[in-house]
Amino acid sequence: MADTIARRRPPAHVKYVEWAIEGLVRLCGVSAIVFILAIFVFIGKEGLVFLAEHVGGMLTSTDWGPTNEPAMYGILALVAGTLWCVGLSLILSVPMGLAAAVYLAEFAPEGRREFLKIVVELLAAIPSVVWGFIGVMILNPLLQWMGAPVGLNGLNGAIVLALMTLPLLVSLGEDSLRAVPESYRQAAIAMGATKWEMVWRVLLPAARRGLLVAVLLGVGRCVGETMAVLMVTGHSVRIPDGLYSPVRTLTATIAAELGEAVRGGEHYQALFALGILLFFVTFLVNLAADTVVRERKLQ
Repeated sequence: MADTIARRRPPAHVKYVEWAIEGLVRLCGVSAIVFILAIFVFIGKEGLVFLAEHVGGMLTSTDWGPTNEPAMYGILALVAGTLWCVGLSLILSVPMGLAAAVYLAEFAPEGRREFLKIVVELLAAIPSVVWGFIGVMILNPLLQWMGAPVGLNGLNGAIVLALMTLPLLVSLGEDSLRAVPESYRQAAIAMGATKWEMVWRVLLPAARRGLLVAVLLGVGRCVGETMAVLMVTGHSVRIPDGLYSPVRTLTATIAAELGEAVRGGEHYQALFALGILLFFVTFLVNLAADTVVRERKLQ
């Protein structure tokens, strides 16, 4: 018996390898948290004092002019431009993304489904600067042909963001629909429901939390996008007053002006204050998505 136990006991070097792997995995997990905290500390160190001193003026003014005399740091127009692009993009992408997810999950033949999933993954791999080129070279003249005085505007940015968000919505939406137990489908069909009735009255309500998570992550994707919206929105600091209004987003402002700001100066700190605002918004969006996922697991 003792010989059998001894033979089953792993060699000493195997234990050392296991300890090394466990330590590496633990180190990777802890390092991710450390990196996030380090980013927050870095952004906060540069912009938190400025934000505390100027938060009232920033949230009550639409004038953004760091190089003016005196300098103006109102962000209402930037926030409005960001919300305008994000809202329009969700209006375009959510119905299309969820419809495509339903088609892939329930109606597409197996071979076609696998092919379309590969296409969706390829769309997700396109760099944002390429989407920006598409907006400048294709959507810009198209919108001018449709009557827009300037093709680089908020609608152009919303269309580009919608195209960039679609792969995320389609992929997560299809996963959520296919995660619904097969018994739900069988029960609906057994009660005489048609395929569309089963999808509308059974699958979509059953997968609503997963679909909501997909939409929330899409919001985070749109809010954080920089290069594409910098290229196609017109970069005009103004409250949008029409579908074709040029706008400027928070992320585009940081990307365009950070290279020109004097390190440690007031303008530099103001841009980091915008970064803190974006960090807070994306944190809330991800927290909401995580809360929805946790509630889904508890049910």
